[in-house]
Amino acid sequence: NSARAQPNNYKIGTNVIHAGQSADKNTGAVIVPISLSTTFLQPSPGVLHSEYDYSRSGNPTRKAFEECIAACENAKYALSFASGLA
Repeated sequence: NSARAQPNNYKIGTNVIHAGQSADKNTGAVIVPISLSTTFLQPSPGVLHSEYDYSRSGNPTRKAFEECIAACENAKYALSFASGLA
């Protein structure tokens, strides 16, 4: 369950500014930090501490972007993909 904004019927300008941008409950950051490349804590191999394991497969920055795009398109989900990483 994400604390971030969910798709809604707001005008696109409101969605662009607010969707996917709720304050982080752990740090209080009001803007999602940029996670370019990182690994995430795993108690042991294959056991996730959170929903993320490696930035290329997903990270908080990409999740916020996908939530914002979904809200702007009035969709339930959106997917984004990295480019130039091959």
